[in-house]
Amino acid sequence: MTAPPDPMKGIRGVFAATLVLESIVVLLGLLVLPKFGDGATPLGVGLIAAVAVGMIVASGLQRRPWGLALALVLQVAVIACGLLVPALAIMGVVFALVWASLLLLRRDVALRMERGELPSQQAPDQ
Repeated sequence: MTAPPDPMKGIRGVFAATLVLESIVVLLGLLVLPKFGDGATPLGVGLIAAVAVGMIVASGLQRRPWGLALALVLQVAVIACGLLVPALAIMGVVFALVWASLLLLRRDVALRMERGELPSQQAPDQ
């Protein structure tokens, strides 16, 4: 008999996909960077690119125990990049709400796992 699938593996996949999507949004922020403040300074471009690359790397690290913490730290970094591009702060807040809902989903799945209520934990009817 095979082991039931791990529901947390699927949730980590959603975390990784969210990070990739958010990195695309952050990189699109480079397109509007010249319109704000001092324009596209090397520091601004470097910071925004570093956050986006960090998100792509973090998407591959979601299976690690500290992967989620890294993703949440990067989320704070996106909001902080709003000092360079105000639109990034807005998108950072939108993605913060997405992350909050994903964390609630993760908690719900963990509670259902503890109680044995997941469909994969039910005995098959014969």
